[in-house]
Amino acid sequence: MTAGRFVPATVRTQVLLPLRFVDGYETKARVYTFDDLVDGREHLALGLGDRVAPARAGRHAGPPLVRPHSECLTGDVFGSWRCDCGAQLREAVERIAASGGYLLYLRQEGRGIGLYNKLDAYVLQEEGLDTYEANLALGHAADERDYTVAAQMLAALGESSVRLLTNNPDKVASMSALGVTVLEQVPTGVHSSPANIDYLATKASRGAHRLVV
Repeated sequence: MTAGRFVPATVRTQVLLPLRFVDGYETKARVYTFDDLVDGREHLALGLGDRVAPARAGRHAGPPLVRPHSECLTGDVFGSWRCDCGAQLREAVERIAASGGYLLYLRQEGRGIGLYNKLDAYVLQEEGLDTYEANLALGHAADERDYTVAAQMLAALGESSVRLLTNNPDKVASMSALGVTVLEQVPTGVHSSPANIDYLATKASRGAHRLVV
């Protein structure tokens, strides 16, 4: 697909959803579903803070804070400390709710290789490979994620300029190439534990993530 050009998506459904995390934090989100996303998967956008109001309902104070968050069943749902995904999701919701913007929940588990392959990669990591080497050993690219759907969702919501909440420079480059104006890269916290410290160090050294671990 040509950089900066994609098939337009449209909002399919929007509904207000109260959120409550296990630590007691509560907020509200307006959850959007979409038609005509290029990969046919069921990705979501969660409007938080001033974006809880329906899209195009009025002027907002400034560009949205946006977190493209790739689904991680083990981290997001089961609280695994093998990665930092669940902690980043929790942090992102609170920060976006305070600032106003969107959490884009992207259904691309394991950097796009899927849940079973991610767990296969974990087995290889236990044998000494790092997270990137394990994906390659399974016949996949080190990172197979595609952010076209993220750009589609933002366009459908009427947002063309964003502040991007991420430590990953590839997300900034990908979104910019798809025509989204990234006004600022806003770093997330570093959620380290004995179980994920090597994983975070690998992201910093091989993926150029903005992390100090």
